[in-house]
Amino acid sequence: MSPSGFHQLTAPLSLARRAEFMLVWVLRVATWTILLAGALVFGTIFFKGAQTVFQTSFPFVNVAFLTESPESLYVFEHAGTTYELSDSEFRAFRSSLEEAARAAGEAAPMLQSKTYVYAAGGIFPNIVGTLLLVLGSMVIALVLGVASAIYLSEYAKQGAMVRMIRLSILNLAGVPSIVFGLFGFGLFVIFFGWNVSLLAGWFTLAFMVLPVVITASEESLKMVPRGYREGAFALGATRWQTIRRAVLPHALPGILTSSILGIARVAGETAPIMFTAAYVMRDKLPWEVERFFDFFFQGVMALPYHIFVVSSKIPQNEYAEHVQYGTAFVFVALVALIASVSIILRHRIRANQRW
Repeated sequence: MSPSGFHQLTAPLSLARRAEFMLVWVLRVATWTILLAGALVFGTIFFKGAQTVFQTSFPFVNVAFLTESPESLYVFEHAGTTYELSDSEFRAFRSSLEEAARAAGEAAPMLQSKTYVYAAGGIFPNIVGTLLLVLGSMVIALVLGVASAIYLSEYAKQGAMVRMIRLSILNLAGVPSIVFGLFGFGLFVIFFGWNVSLLAGWFTLAFMVLPVVITASEESLKMVPRGYREGAFALGATRWQTIRRAVLPHALPGILTSSILGIARVAGETAPIMFTAAYVMRDKLPWEVERFFDFFFQGVMALPYHIFVVSSKIPQNEYAEHVQYGTAFVFVALVALIASVSIILRHRIRANQRW
């Protein structure tokens, strides 16, 4: 080949390589930019939130923040000292001053205080409510989702109708959460008469995450080798016995993967629970009911809704900022803990399987 012909073959290739090299660097810079932005966000949450959740003295954890209910903060001066007291502490302090003044035959001193809403107390009811919403909705979603996946994968006759159902499921995965919230409010809260309650929140969140659970579970069922089914049939097993003993145990890791994805979405949603399950403030904990069934028909406080309220619905100040970052820190840690349990369980099940 002549030198001119060789040059004609290598020149376009060199240009393509340059373009590919530039594209790779663009993608690399974009990836690192996204990772850096995420690291800054989570780093800020962990740095500022840790200052609220942890402390330098024993027991090194802010127990009051994790075990008490949200309260207003009163900041005032008395006898040359500045006090920062929660609502309950402020009432007790004022009562003690009034009793002392009454015993001395004097008028009770007037306390000029500034009030900061939700800047004192803790977030224990919010933690409890979030756990109940996540666990209850995921149980419902997994039961309905796995059952639907089994039907679509193992029982349904593959045709146009099944393809349309699968397409509808994929479309539901892209529906905004606010739409599911309005759906739950109209169906469960108003039509069924469940009011703002745990039950309404469970079913709303479960329906919202169902597309993810169904899709992931069906793909996990399809990944199980066909030979497992044929071997079970050859031994005389029924279809359900084959599914229960030969298919589901090997598809379980993939099903748990769908639960991890579902937990990540369910725990962080604010709009659905705002319409169906969450209260800004509630005096009683969920189990403080007169009858057992009342437990399911009561609203709860939740971490994502609490973050929304303290971040956008009250005047911003230095005291509320501690609550915002502290709540966000606990929320992220709680979601990570629940997801980690699912991941560990999935790995243990997968390690015991022999393909």
